[in-house]
Amino acid sequence: MKILLTNDDGVYAQGLGAIKKSLQGLGEVVVVAPDAEQSGVGHSITFSHPLRIRPVYVDDEFFGYGVSGSPADCVKLGVMEIMKCQPRLLVSGINMGSNTGIHVLYSGTVAAAIEGAILGIPSVALSLDVSNFPDLEYAAIISRDIIEILLGHDLPRGTLLNVNFPSVRREEIKGVRFTKQYTYSFEESVDCRKDPGGKTYYWLVGGREITVEEEGTDTEALSHGYISITPLTCDLTNHELLDKIGHWEWGQLEQRFKKTTTFLGKEV
Repeated sequence: MKILLTNDDGVYAQGLGAIKKSLQGLGEVVVVAPDAEQSGVGHSITFSHPLRIRPVYVDDEFFGYGVSGSPADCVKLGVMEIMKCQPRLLVSGINMGSNTGIHVLYSGTVAAAIEGAILGIPSVALSLDVSNFPDLEYAAIISRDIIEILLGHDLPRGTLLNVNFPSVRREEIKGVRFTKQYTYSFEESVDCRKDPGGKTYYWLVGGREITVEEEGTDTEALSHGYISITPLTCDLTNHELLDKIGHWEWGQLEQRFKKTTTFLGKEV
């Protein structure tokens, strides 16, 4: 069994090494990860410049491949050029920092798993909250348990599992909750600064999520010491609204397309 392993923290990230070690013996793990940190790049792919792949060695032993691109680039190149086959599983992480709520739209970790899901590969994104007492080793152990369970079941095409571990000591983890995505926004700010030449530049400051406690969500589970597992889908359609918008008052728009078209001053 071949497993494609990637992340957005970069090929040398501690979380990537921890999950690679934990997956030993489960299958052939092929690491294809960004050669530099790509946090917050979302589902970007590279068209503006060429991508390069280089072998990466850790302690003089081959570790995997570094790619000069985004996490989604890594998945594409990993499948099409490095492995040249469809892996049985794609694992993205372990990210150092949670990816819950609206953050999943910005996360390169989740984006890599989404890319795998688009390609029809069973995919899982793994993230660890680091706000208090993160236990990366234990998160890697539990991640393997979750992955082994996943391998015994079929995910619908275009669906992935987004897993988040709370930042508590391992003996304080209360269990697992199966959750929905928290949909409230978060507070943000922009830090305005001056460079040595006196010119203004801006630094986006990460914000905290608005504290609206919503039962059954990923953020609520994480804040109470539970591991959160959320099934996400690539389909962003609001199907409930889709059934309703056809009954809106669309008369003005319909009339626009009923008007006579003219060409060179003549009606056609």
